[in-house]
Amino acid sequence: MYSNKSHTYLSLLLSLFLIASAPTSESRPAFACDGATRNLPFCRVSLPIQDRVGDLIGRLTLQEKIRLLVNNAAAVPRLGINGYEWWSEALHGVSNAGPGVKFGGAFPGATSFPQVISTAASFNASLWEHIGRVVSDEARAMYNGGIAGLTYWSPNVNIFRDPRWGRGQETPGEDPVLAGKYAASYVQGLQGNSGKQLKVAACCKHYTAYDLDNWNNVDRYRFNARVSKQDLADTYDVPFKACVVEGKVGGVMCSYNQVNGKPTCADPDLLRNTIRGQWHLNGYIVSDCNAVGVLYDTQHYTTTPEDAVAATIKAGLDLECGPFLAIHTEQAVLQGKLGEADVNGALINTLSVQMRLGMFDGEPSRQPFGNLGPRDVCTPAHQQLALEAARQGIVLLQNRGRSLPLSTQLHRTVAVIGPNSDVTVTMLGNYAGVACGYTTPLQGIGRYVRTIHQSGCDSVACSNNQLFGVAETAARQADATVLVMGLDQSIETEFKDRVGLLLPGPQQELVSRVAMASRGPVVLVLMSGGPIDVSFAKNDPRIGAILWVGYPGQAGGTAIADVLFGTTNPGGRLPMTWYPQDYLAKAPMTNMAMRANPSRGYPGRTYRFYKGPVVFPFGHGMSYTTFAHELAHAPTTVLVPLTSLYGLQNSTTFNNGIRVTHTNCDTLILEIHIDVKNTGHMDGTHTMLIFSIPPAGKWVANKQLIGFEKVHVVARGRQRVKIHIHVCKHLSVVDQFGIRRIPMGEHSLHIGDIKHSISLQITLDNIKT
Repeated sequence: MYSNKSHTYLSLLLSLFLIASAPTSESRPAFACDGATRNLPFCRVSLPIQDRVGDLIGRLTLQEKIRLLVNNAAAVPRLGINGYEWWSEALHGVSNAGPGVKFGGAFPGATSFPQVISTAASFNASLWEHIGRVVSDEARAMYNGGIAGLTYWSPNVNIFRDPRWGRGQETPGEDPVLAGKYAASYVQGLQGNSGKQLKVAACCKHYTAYDLDNWNNVDRYRFNARVSKQDLADTYDVPFKACVVEGKVGGVMCSYNQVNGKPTCADPDLLRNTIRGQWHLNGYIVSDCNAVGVLYDTQHYTTTPEDAVAATIKAGLDLECGPFLAIHTEQAVLQGKLGEADVNGALINTLSVQMRLGMFDGEPSRQPFGNLGPRDVCTPAHQQLALEAARQGIVLLQNRGRSLPLSTQLHRTVAVIGPNSDVTVTMLGNYAGVACGYTTPLQGIGRYVRTIHQSGCDSVACSNNQLFGVAETAARQADATVLVMGLDQSIETEFKDRVGLLLPGPQQELVSRVAMASRGPVVLVLMSGGPIDVSFAKNDPRIGAILWVGYPGQAGGTAIADVLFGTTNPGGRLPMTWYPQDYLAKAPMTNMAMRANPSRGYPGRTYRFYKGPVVFPFGHGMSYTTFAHELAHAPTTVLVPLTSLYGLQNSTTFNNGIRVTHTNCDTLILEIHIDVKNTGHMDGTHTMLIFSIPPAGKWVANKQLIGFEKVHVVARGRQRVKIHIHVCKHLSVVDQFGIRRIPMGEHSLHIGDIKHSISLQITLDNIKT
């Protein structure tokens, strides 16, 4: 969102919109309502926010209103209101990727957690919320210190549909239920649970069907995503709905691309009707940066700039990242294409969020969270949480012959080899800030044993094999070898989609040659956001173990070493499918269909619809111990009440399933009890995934994740886990018209090696006449 814009736009943005003041450790002055205006109605905390907002809007001129429609909202000195930069980022820690945050002075950095794809691999909702709370603590502290904002354009909850997408690292993965749970949990952590008062305002992006940046001469500014109603409701919109309905998010960002011929930021069905109408967003809708300009200049969606202004604001856009609305809105009003009432409507949504943040409540130090300061950033507890998150996100992909964990007694010297073996910022991924500090993989391993280090490559591109010889020599001299390979932001990032799934350059050759030379066990550690086809390593008997560590954050090196030497028993699971390289030829990035089309040779997307060969499947992950499941309690029959006569008027109701709108979803919550036994000799944390398959027949029998739980079980111990299944949400399917229905009949639940059937049957007891 912040990189790879056109040169012209960058120059304009920098000249007009970036904060020019130097960082300071002094306290922030009041944003508003701390001087002569403090007694005006819009400053009275005792009044309802809607009354305060109405009073303020009534005092503004049209020109003042227009300058509040863009990310660097202008000051209104006559009313004692300071300017405000809306654009701050907090994807996995407070970041200076946007102009709203400036590190320096008493705030030289902030806790940098693992990249989102890594924490998603933990399948731990309480961890995601905890990270959000810590990030918002640090964000508030920095706001109080005058160097950060309170509106953060995070999280990114787009579905990781295609393995090449450079921004897949920013997302919670390919599954809509997983992404939705992550979205709601992280947002709740960021915003706090204090009702109307917001700690910070989160923003879920990029709505919707956005998951292509730059592939095969098609870029995100020109891409028209053709999406069926079924896929929109069943996949792409699911995490955004969870963000708004469950997370109560303060903002949603519309994306650059068009969806079925309309720019998302100018589509009233998406913005006004769905986000605000059906989902009841209590917040604001913002464009991706310069997206309004893009739909006019690049997509040529409107004939004049004023038409672009009118189309977006009338569709439901409240705020633009970029200068377009500031430049062209007045003429749009004067030409009669937009009413001042439309501008007022947008400001109601943005100003309400600012008031919920306390920005019109006077001196920040007297407000909730006003006591947070430099001592609350990069605390030992926060850094420990970053380490714990990194540990939980590591996935053990393979462990042939129990090569891991390594022993400090048997493996006293370890060769640490590879272009990612001693990196720092690489571990953060993109949209990162300035970390509190780093522990590299080499440093982490060095805390356990003596190391022999060779990079093997000059970079992840590994442009030649000149360093391979010394790497092989190191492997011959060591008791064990750890190869830390993979990708970085030069290979996958915003506006850079990957061209293939193999390791870059001759990395594969380096791995194979070092494995052949090593006299001890060989472990391959993969650092990346997207999946990598490492079939060669999976099939190489000399490579004992494979770990995927994502981009593990500032404490990544410690976490990697803790897993390698068994201090931590890995429990992460893959949040995305790892496809073979030849999958790409059958699946153009521009094909947005989720479901396979065998007649056209199209294989489908994600584990839900792709049934071909994989390198490693979604949800895969091993442990140093073993677990078994026993079903302790589960219903076998569930009566689904039909509450509308309309359902009976449709003769296909019983065959097609009940619309979720024709039943009482509040009563359809099932509880399942599972006993998890640790059957091994090592304590471990088990990630339990619950899948369901709908009844056979007209419904495509696709396995769908419906829930997950994390449980720690000591060796030879057991724990009971209670799972809640929402029938309308988890056992429903979406038909070709985008209508969510509950199929009647036998639904099959799969939990580890357990299979359990639940029969859903219609009852007419509660029908309305």
